[in-house]
Amino acid sequence: MTGAKMRVIWPEIPYGPWRETCSALHLFTQVVGKYRLARTAWVNHSWHATLYPNGRGFTTGLVPDAAGGVELSFDFIAHRLLGVATDGRMASFALGSMSVATFNERVHDLLRTIGATAELHGAPNEIPDVIPFAQDKRVRPYDADAVNRFFHASIAVARVLQTFRTAYIGKVSPVHLFWGSFDLAVTRFSGLRAPLHPGGVPGLPDEITREAYSHEVSSAGFWPGGGPVNFPAFYSYSYPTPAGFSTARVAPDEAYYDGAYGEFLLPYDAVRVAADPEATLMSFLESTYRAAASLGRWNVAELECAIGIEKRPRPL
Repeated sequence: MTGAKMRVIWPEIPYGPWRETCSALHLFTQVVGKYRLARTAWVNHSWHATLYPNGRGFTTGLVPDAAGGVELSFDFIAHRLLGVATDGRMASFALGSMSVATFNERVHDLLRTIGATAELHGAPNEIPDVIPFAQDKRVRPYDADAVNRFFHASIAVARVLQTFRTAYIGKVSPVHLFWGSFDLAVTRFSGLRAPLHPGGVPGLPDEITREAYSHEVSSAGFWPGGGPVNFPAFYSYSYPTPAGFSTARVAPDEAYYDGAYGEFLLPYDAVRVAADPEATLMSFLESTYRAAASLGRWNVAELECAIGIEKRPRPL
């Protein structure tokens, strides 16, 4: 890591105690994300649909709508959903125990209040056995303390992902939250086309999956739980998966390859309790990317650079 050493919070976020809240939050982010998706021109690899970490939670960023634009933001400190329009209109409502149907209705009401277009796709993606938002009337819990700890964990993770991102001059994604799979991710690209993806992701049209994986990638990120594993974890994978990737030596020692999902995994707690969590996570990101790039024969000399340093232009 670069710059002055700062104390970063890496809170405990065991998945079991907030499983139901996490599931609800996942669906809440889908509703908000689908508003951005509905109003934003398509950008490569669905980058136009994601949410971004900000100082209090996650945001859509500015969405083209109404007189100029609209932004929806989750505030995980005050526990509210805030909507603002560029003409000055603003509305919000409290986050708490409620059904997905109620949250969906309140989002639509908020959008109408600020003059936004209250139209979005009404069913979840990347979740098996989906229930349309308006029909999901089971009241879900909302553990505000767990949500706040998840927010602080996400910010700690995003700092490292952002630093990792600076060491690449090839095509690389923003650090963003994919609300379909509910993971905070960053993706590097080799620049070469990839074989046609087979598709088959639950609740996601194959044409979207195939466009997302149109080119070779090494992708890494963070799940709070509820994805491939029922504990918070970091992941890293390559598409297409090069021969020898699953047996590559990666760091730290707690990282392992999960053959069922075709990804390297590293438990969040292994990072949290490390003497230097940022360096431990960086070792996982660097070593798994290195395995993908070397085994995939990427032209790394044209793609990589030194990690960015504050106030210092990248050397040519």
